[in-house]
Amino acid sequence: MKQFLDFLPLVIFFVVYKFFDIYIASGVLVAATTLQLIVTYIIYRKIEKMLLFTFAMVAVFGTLTVVFHNDAFIKWKVSIINLLFAAALAISLWMKQPLLKRMLGTEFKVKDEIWARITWYWVGFFILCSVANLYIAFNMSQELWVDFKVFGLTGATLINTVLSVAYLFKHLPEEQRKEFK
Repeated sequence: MKQFLDFLPLVIFFVVYKFFDIYIASGVLVAATTLQLIVTYIIYRKIEKMLLFTFAMVAVFGTLTVVFHNDAFIKWKVSIINLLFAAALAISLWMKQPLLKRMLGTEFKVKDEIWARITWYWVGFFILCSVANLYIAFNMSQELWVDFKVFGLTGATLINTVLSVAYLFKHLPEEQRKEFK
């Protein structure tokens, strides 16, 4: 259910964009993300920080897009979020408190050097996504950008998640690997 709720605003944005335009789709994205926040709280009685952060970014940049009738705001949102994710991961590593280890460390007991490698991998991935988004957003058609945002970035993130889990699994101690089989 949670994964469905996570992707619902993106799907709604895409569908509305295909039938109307970027401005209506941006307004609907703000509304859908607000609804996502409310429904998540009703079901789980809590709201994760990541969802609050996403909501804030969507609310600010989506509203600016609608109010100023300028799609640059919603396009920049994607790159800013990716850069903030990269910065948060890099800072957490620098502070010797890797976010990925804190999130996944109970499931994956690997050495700190593995957490550092996987963290730097994701830092690079998010920076690459940010740069690719800016290039496509401001050098290609709006329709291509929407397709890239919805399918390209989502697909790349899913693929990188699978690759990261495989990498972590490869570095698990043998006894813990057996627990997953």
